[in-house]
Amino acid sequence: MMQRTLFRRGALLAQKAAVEVSLLPMSAPLQPRLDRAMSSVTIPPPECMLRPLEVPFRYLFGPGPSNVPPRILAAGGRAIIGHLHPEMYEIMNDIKKGIQYAFQTQNNMTIAMSGSGHAAMECAIFNTVEPGESVLVAVNGIWGERVAEIAERMGANVHIMVKAPGGIFSNEEIEKALAKHKPVLFFLTHGESSAGLAHPVDGIGDLCRKHNTLFLVDTVASLGASPIFMDQQNIDILYTGSQKALNAPPGTAPISFNERACQKMFNRKTKPVSYLFDMAHLSNYWGNDGQPARLFGPVSGFQCLSRQYPSWRHHREVAGYLWKGLEDMGIKLFIQNKDLRLPSVTTIVIPEGYNWREMLQYMMKHHNMEMTGGLGPSTGMVMRVGLMGYNCQKTNADMVLAALADALKNCKKSKA
Repeated sequence: MMQRTLFRRGALLAQKAAVEVSLLPMSAPLQPRLDRAMSSVTIPPPECMLRPLEVPFRYLFGPGPSNVPPRILAAGGRAIIGHLHPEMYEIMNDIKKGIQYAFQTQNNMTIAMSGSGHAAMECAIFNTVEPGESVLVAVNGIWGERVAEIAERMGANVHIMVKAPGGIFSNEEIEKALAKHKPVLFFLTHGESSAGLAHPVDGIGDLCRKHNTLFLVDTVASLGASPIFMDQQNIDILYTGSQKALNAPPGTAPISFNERACQKMFNRKTKPVSYLFDMAHLSNYWGNDGQPARLFGPVSGFQCLSRQYPSWRHHREVAGYLWKGLEDMGIKLFIQNKDLRLPSVTTIVIPEGYNWREMLQYMMKHHNMEMTGGLGPSTGMVMRVGLMGYNCQKTNADMVLAALADALKNCKKSKA
């Protein structure tokens, strides 16, 4: 019935369009061409578009996205308003204040981008680095690898420091590399979710200032779950994503630039390689450039963002509860030093003799629970459990422990 109704509506619209076109002056051959064009539309609407959308509920206990609380979902369901409406500006101003609080910064150049954490990653590099300039990247997991590739693609002279997944870089190693390569930008992942590592940050910003280098930090997996102090730690550029401990739907990426970064960004010789991520436009839309006209508007999920900022202490407490439960089961944790573990994403060593893919599939099938394997360099080394934001509860940790115990009992174990 719905399909026939849609076809009838389409026929009426086509008929109306034909009448309107007939009122316009046209050459004699044009009308037959229009008739043929309308009659040649033979592809029907796909049946899948006529069915109601059904999305199953699952426990998202992987490295992200995480389950979103009802009040955040309700915020996303409010009426859509225009991206240039005064009410949207008010929402954006509130978001900016929330980001400044979460980042612990007073930076004026603080915004939320429309896009994933990758969008903020590219925005930071595209705006502060020009082709041919030296960039230093700390690689100890997947995110350093991604940044190195992005910088290389836009023509930077990329140098990498490499550690095995979960390895940390000493400040002495970093300063030696800064002195050798003289980069305009140094990148470090604070929350390396592929390894479950929270990398120490203290003192690195001071070294970067000493060597006239901008310090860029990725906190996509750590913000809201592990302490970070942008101003106190002299971080020049900081970004995160919305879908992890911040507990909003995927699609927005907070980022902040301090005055040092702005000086480099707005005094470049060449334009950034991306128009969409050009901070000259984005800073105007967010009202950060002092200009009265806010003309550029990427809007995505702003109403959901900044409704919740989780507690560092709470994440650490629940993570500690999970870690003890795992160790009591005889499961080894990949990051041995508790102080270096990422509270939001716990990595466990794949139990000896088990197929990690089979275990994950078993827990999805029998417990409706998502956990994941490693990513990039950590693939085949670990399984990852994420309890962040709304999911960061001891009852959920108990569910994870029960699901893992069930998988160990029922999945096949090789004789080796």
